[in-house]
Amino acid sequence: MYPFLRMAKELWKFRNAPALPILGTHVSTHRCWPWDLDPWVELNNGRTLTLYDLGRIPLGIRTGLKQVLLANRWGLTVAGNTVRYRRRVRAFDAVTIHSRCIGWDHRFLYIEQSMWKGDDCTSHQVIRSAVTSKDGIVAPSRVLAAMGQPVDSPALPDFVQAWIAAEDRRAWPPAR
Repeated sequence: MYPFLRMAKELWKFRNAPALPILGTHVSTHRCWPWDLDPWVELNNGRTLTLYDLGRIPLGIRTGLKQVLLANRWGLTVAGNTVRYRRRVRAFDAVTIHSRCIGWDHRFLYIEQSMWKGDDCTSHQVIRSAVTSKDGIVAPSRVLAAMGQPVDSPALPDFVQAWIAAEDRRAWPPAR
């Protein structure tokens, strides 16, 4: 089940946080609870993605994206992600999540998130999100203009560009 109470706590906690520029970083702290664990008694990989939601959604509010989505009746969807897991997170561990937009192309916004236990990075993900309308994907330049933000993206890191290129070559739909 989606952790609606945890999301409500995050939204309440950051309700008066200062606005962030589109490339600003939102930092949030979370705890790994027993219901977040897998059979190996560590943070479940699927729950890791859910915890990343708890960092990404407040980021969208603080950058002004949520207001623009509502004003234009646009939606937001995750169109892909790549995750690297490196350190275990166990029951009751506190983790800090850093969430930030790192750039965009003609279709997607790219959000980088990392999870930290002290000075150790436990996991790292990049997602690509699409803003959608009844007519399909809304160009990020149009979204950023509506937000009053610069429409030219900074250069995406090489590994992100390589991931984009790999996704462009990936067959869809996949073989059954």
